[in-house]
Amino acid sequence: MERIDDGYSATQEYPHPFIHKVKLTRAQRIRGIILGSILFPIRVTLAGVCFLIMWPIARLRLAGLSEEERSKPVEGWRRWFYHPIIWLLSRAVFFSLGFYWVKVKGRRANLKEAPVLVVAPHSGFLDMLVLCPAQLATVVSRSENTSLPVIGALLEFNQSVLVSRKDPESRKKAVAQLNERLTSDGYWPQMLMFPEGTTTNGSALIKFKPGAFLAGVPVQPVLLHYPNKLDTVRWTYKGTACVYLFIVLQFLPVYNPSQEEKKDPNLYADNVQKLMARALGVPATDYVMEGGVPVSKVGGLSLPLESPARETVTLLHKSGLGAHEVQAALDRMIDRCCSGAQGAKVIAEELASILGLSHQQTAAHICSLYSKDHSVDLRHIYFSVAPLTGCVDLKTLLHSAFTMFNREGRGSLSERELSDLMEALLGVPQHRVAELYAAASDRSRLTEESLLRVLTAHPTFQKVTKEYLRPEEAAGTLSNGRYVNNNGSVYSNSKKSE
Repeated sequence: MERIDDGYSATQEYPHPFIHKVKLTRAQRIRGIILGSILFPIRVTLAGVCFLIMWPIARLRLAGLSEEERSKPVEGWRRWFYHPIIWLLSRAVFFSLGFYWVKVKGRRANLKEAPVLVVAPHSGFLDMLVLCPAQLATVVSRSENTSLPVIGALLEFNQSVLVSRKDPESRKKAVAQLNERLTSDGYWPQMLMFPEGTTTNGSALIKFKPGAFLAGVPVQPVLLHYPNKLDTVRWTYKGTACVYLFIVLQFLPVYNPSQEEKKDPNLYADNVQKLMARALGVPATDYVMEGGVPVSKVGGLSLPLESPARETVTLLHKSGLGAHEVQAALDRMIDRCCSGAQGAKVIAEELASILGLSHQQTAAHICSLYSKDHSVDLRHIYFSVAPLTGCVDLKTLLHSAFTMFNREGRGSLSERELSDLMEALLGVPQHRVAELYAAASDRSRLTEESLLRVLTAHPTFQKVTKEYLRPEEAAGTLSNGRYVNNNGSVYSNSKKSE
């Protein structure tokens, strides 16, 4: 079976799924302040009371059971007695938060028809309301959440599959549990998963993770709609309150995978994503969130939606640095990298000196764009910023990068060295460069010339050059400190808008 067409052309630009803003009139702001001051404490109090009642009841469901008994689905009186109580209290929580009505379209498939429900788009914690029409289906959650008050008890009640994002062994165990439950032929309850794996603004579906599709069993797609005048439920939203909120849950027909999809979970996930996107009327994108950074995937490479280099250029211009000052700073940067005496890692104070910045806060901001700690690799700043300034051509830039990352000086890069080089060019970590390495290497040798050829002429990888390694004048315009990228998004150092 081939990949499903989502109805959008390959070259069509997609909306940014990780930014959400609500424009309010003055009257709406005043109304929000008044309603918020009244409704917020009432709603929080009512929801809190419901949670406090649920807490001990949820613990009682598995109380007294051995580890072996807890590893099996709860049955008998523990299920028929406790399950309706938690269901009613769960619905009461969402009722107190303003969801007075829930409209359901379509029919929820039973366990035999579809062992797993896949829900999208994922907008925030309020999406968990879908568990009520789904009869509290089992979910997947981070193991760290078990330590949270109330939430930990509810996850135990739910017999959730737990996974730690920091522990690879935990992930393997979670995958094994998922496969066991989804292929248990009705022994385990129905599961519910958000295949996007993170929250978005709902303007597009980001790439589905393959977890829900690994077992190759039928899935039922479930669409979430929030048809409210003001979209106040998205994860990025901050502002007004509403008297009531609407939600529409739409159960689509069960999707039965082909033999090819059963063998290829990624193909299965992509086709279900496109099917759901088409039903929602939004594009299906290859955007993912990696390490807290939104990226698009091209040939295994991670291309940042918000380029650290472009924002760095914006910050430098806003700090009063002209083209000559920026070029001089880049020269000092590459000289330091080539000398090897002091090393390429610097802290914000050193970076401010190298860049000629009077305010250390700007240097600290630039550090945060490239690194999560207080230091940054100068090579990452230089090789990502230099091509945007036009002070160095691509061939010269690649020659410098190739020389610097070819640690053994053998004239050929290893796959690990290519990963480091591409991280420097793009400003974000690159964990999957195997496809690029295979395209650029000849007889297991990746030379400077072959890499240049692939980045400029290869139908997949030339996007890197066109969108990230061109001067600003060619890729966008800089006006009043705001940078317009190829996707039409406007960036500044303080806020972003579409």
